[in-house]
Amino acid sequence: MSETKAGDGPYTYAQAGVSIAAGNALVRAIGPLARSTRRAGADADLGGFGGIFDLKAAGFTDPLLVAANDGVGTKLKLAIEHNHHDGVGIDLVAMCANDLIVQGAEPLFFLDYYASGKLDNAVAERVIASIAEGCRQAGCALIGGETAEMPGMYADGDYDLAGFCVGAVERDRLLDGKKIAPGDVLLGLASNGVHSNGFSLVRRLAADKGWKLDRPALFDQDRLLIDALMAPTRIYVASLLPELRKGNIHGLAHITGGGLLENVPRVLPEGTHARIDADAWPLPRLMAFLQAQGNIEPEEMARTFNCGIGMVAVVAADQAEAVSAALTAAGETVYPIGTIEAGERGCTVVGGDETWSARAPWSATHHG
Repeated sequence: MSETKAGDGPYTYAQAGVSIAAGNALVRAIGPLARSTRRAGADADLGGFGGIFDLKAAGFTDPLLVAANDGVGTKLKLAIEHNHHDGVGIDLVAMCANDLIVQGAEPLFFLDYYASGKLDNAVAERVIASIAEGCRQAGCALIGGETAEMPGMYADGDYDLAGFCVGAVERDRLLDGKKIAPGDVLLGLASNGVHSNGFSLVRRLAADKGWKLDRPALFDQDRLLIDALMAPTRIYVASLLPELRKGNIHGLAHITGGGLLENVPRVLPEGTHARIDADAWPLPRLMAFLQAQGNIEPEEMARTFNCGIGMVAVVAADQAEAVSAALTAAGETVYPIGTIEAGERGCTVVGGDETWSARAPWSATHHG
């Protein structure tokens, strides 16, 4: 009789660390979440090999499609380490949907990619529930996604996210910067906090300074520091769409990595220069805390963090007051922060006695 050695028995996918049953259970659990994001053009049911969207049913006649993809970055490490999974899906949608609205496009549908070493359905459901909430805020349908379980690729408990969003804009309403001209006014829409950029520096400060993230923040005793840091990225779609449809906005810049200095020039035409007054809005206490804790130079702050402004709208001077009032009524906090001048395509930020400038970045599509 031959001796049976370890490994001679029948192999299974589960032995290798992948549970098909767990994946199927997750799909069943998130079905209602997807259905809650239904909108005209999509029924948002899951289970097929691809999602379908009907542009005609959504009311478009001569549309251009606009697509964006992004992730959440190292903010996920804080989410994982502190069991703070209920907002990162909003971040994921926001980083994509806000990039569509700046081109005048209405976000239509969203797909997500969730990857982990071992699928934890309880965590995954919380994350995907927050993705669905982000889709509801952005008005887009969650029509599909992918859950990947890859043992050996991720440490225990780790996961990663990627998001993909497609929107549409009528051809004659595309925001391409051509309407921007000297004399236009820059309106800054307040951010919710750090949003989703600069977290490698935030995490370095937290480690080096020994922050107690589960304690009240020094700058806000009514809020835990972890809650302040993990506030989800603000989604500006619902407030901006009505003004875009009226033709009242000449350009928009989503303030992500690179800050005001590098994102505003991306939407400017040649021969125009943005001049921003950093004293025109209050630096949020969270931003002041980060700056003080890291002894961060003002220019480094302006390139790393949004510094309190998550979106910039470029409008004609005679429309600035009306647009500001409409956005305020829609729930935004709006500040007039600067103007467009004739000059080299770029941005100058003036704060106190200091001035920082940046030319337009080499790429109009890469976020860094």
